[in-house]
Amino acid sequence: MVVEQIIVAAPEASLPIVLGGALLDSINPCVIGVLILLLSVLIKSKKRRAILVNGFVYTLGVYITYLLGGITLLAVFNTVREVALVSQMFYMVIGSFVILAGFLEIKDYFWYGHGFSLAMPKRFVSTVETHAQGSHKSLVAAFVFGVIVTLVELPCTGAPYLAVLSYMSQSGMSYFNAVPLLLLYNLVFITPLLFIIYMAYSGVGLKKLEKWRKENRGLMRLLVGLFLAGLGVWIISTVASYLLLHLIGGMALVIIIMALLKYVVGYHKDD
Repeated sequence: MVVEQIIVAAPEASLPIVLGGALLDSINPCVIGVLILLLSVLIKSKKRRAILVNGFVYTLGVYITYLLGGITLLAVFNTVREVALVSQMFYMVIGSFVILAGFLEIKDYFWYGHGFSLAMPKRFVSTVETHAQGSHKSLVAAFVFGVIVTLVELPCTGAPYLAVLSYMSQSGMSYFNAVPLLLLYNLVFITPLLFIIYMAYSGVGLKKLEKWRKENRGLMRLLVGLFLAGLGVWIISTVASYLLLHLIGGMALVIIIMALLKYVVGYHKDD
């Protein structure tokens, strides 16, 4: 009886929310930064065709790895969903994690890179740089680099994907109906990467791209953070509706405190 009282029927997954999550996931500074590293190596190899071909194969590696990971996680989520008591606790934990990830992203809007951030573990940076150097040698190397980058970037890029997968599962979407949506999600995710590759192939300087990334990385984090916090609130409120107003109020309060510390108190930690 208690269980029935706190379960709220979740609406069907909204396509704009899923694709919006994919787009925000794709503009993550981590994703763009590694791609620029790859393109700089390809340009130095003086093989203009490699920029397009190897860049595309690298992106294919990212697409397939991300897709397989999403399909696997969705299968796990849908299995957990069938057990009422377990699923409630599961979604509460996932929702809390997503909200926390959102706040960490929002924090980077005010103080980018200071304190704990959702970023690639430093111990993997040298691994990524090493594989980037060999990515121009063959298509296999470019594909493997895409796979490796996707795996090591998960702490930086995984939160939006996890949130959307949880959202899709909690909405009651069947596995069969979810797979085409995941195919589309990952297509949206790689589209900005393909666009940047084409820009580099067309002669747009990487310094301009890197400058744009640095100038806008805070805003990228803010957009991702707001999306994550909002979706996290939705995930929790579907199993505990009584927490909805508390979560919204708490989320707004934390953001206001951050803004006050930054712009009123003058607590600056700029680069």
